[in-house]
Amino acid sequence: MCGMPQQPPVRSTPTRPRRPDASMSLLTNVMDHSLDDGYAEAAARKKAAGDSGMPKTLRAKLGLAAGLVLAALVVTVGAAQARVAAPVVAKEREELVDRIDRETEAADKLEDSVDELRADVSSRQREALKNSGGNADSDLAGILSGAVAVHGPGVKLVVNDAKEAASGGDGNPRETSGFSDTGRVRDRDMQRVVNGLWESGAEAVSINGQRLTALSAIRAAGDAILVDNKPLVPPYTVLAVGDGKRLSTRFQNSADGLYLNALQESYGIRTGISVEDDLRLPAAPSVTVRTAQPRSEKSEKGTS
Repeated sequence: MCGMPQQPPVRSTPTRPRRPDASMSLLTNVMDHSLDDGYAEAAARKKAAGDSGMPKTLRAKLGLAAGLVLAALVVTVGAAQARVAAPVVAKEREELVDRIDRETEAADKLEDSVDELRADVSSRQREALKNSGGNADSDLAGILSGAVAVHGPGVKLVVNDAKEAASGGDGNPRETSGFSDTGRVRDRDMQRVVNGLWESGAEAVSINGQRLTALSAIRAAGDAILVDNKPLVPPYTVLAVGDGKRLSTRFQNSADGLYLNALQESYGIRTGISVEDDLRLPAAPSVTVRTAQPRSEKSEKGTS
C-alpha cells in the first residue's frame, strides 16, 4: 500500500547481565592485580638471572659483616653507658630535690620571721603613739596614719561588678578618658572612690578589711585590683569613719560620687551606700614612720 511511510521497527539489543561489583571497578582491579605488572616482570628477570640481592664477593660479604658488628657494638655500648649512668642521674636528681626542699623550708622560716618582726614593729609603733602624752594631736596622728585601730560612725559603700560582666577575654578595658562595656570595676574606679571619701571628710578608710594609709597604693594586675600589693576580690566593701550623714551626702554630691553613679547607670556596676552607727577598722599591718625636722636659721640663710 502507498501512503504513510513505514516506520523502521524498534529493535532492542540484548544486554548482558550487569556485574554486582561493577560500581567498584577500581577496588576490583586492585584486588585482581595486587602486584604491579612491571614490578612482577623485574622480579622474574632478577630471579632468572640468579641475583638474590646479597653480596657475591668475599670482600662485600666481609664489609657487610663488619658493618653489622659495628652497629651491634654501638648499640651495646650505648645501652651499657645508659645503664651505668642511670643510678648517677637518679642520685643527682634526688640530691637536687632535697636541696630545693631545704631551701624552701629556709625561705618559709625567713618569711615567718619577717612577719613576726613586722608585727612587733607595728605593735611598738602603736604603743609609742599611745604613750606619747595622750593628747588630742597624738591620737589624731595615730588615726590618720593608720597605726591604731579605730571605730565610730561612718559610711559603708559596696561596689561590685555588673551581673553580666565579661569574663575578661572579649571586652576592651576602659580607656583613660572613658568607659567600656565590660562592667568590671577597675583600679582607677576604686582610686576615685577612696579619694572622694577622703575629700568628703573621712578620717579612716579600709577596703575589704584592709586599712588604707597616706602611702597606700591601689593598682591593677590583669583584672585583679591590688591594695598595697595584696589582691582583692569583689564585691569591694569600703568602710569610712566620719560624720556618717554628712560624709554620705558630700560624697554622693562630689565629682567622684557622680562618677560612680555614671558607672552604675551606664554599665550596670552595682553600688550601695549606707550610713552606719559603729564601724570598726583595723590598724594597718605595717606603717612606715617618717619624721621631719625644721631647718636651722643658718641653713635657711645659706640657701636664701
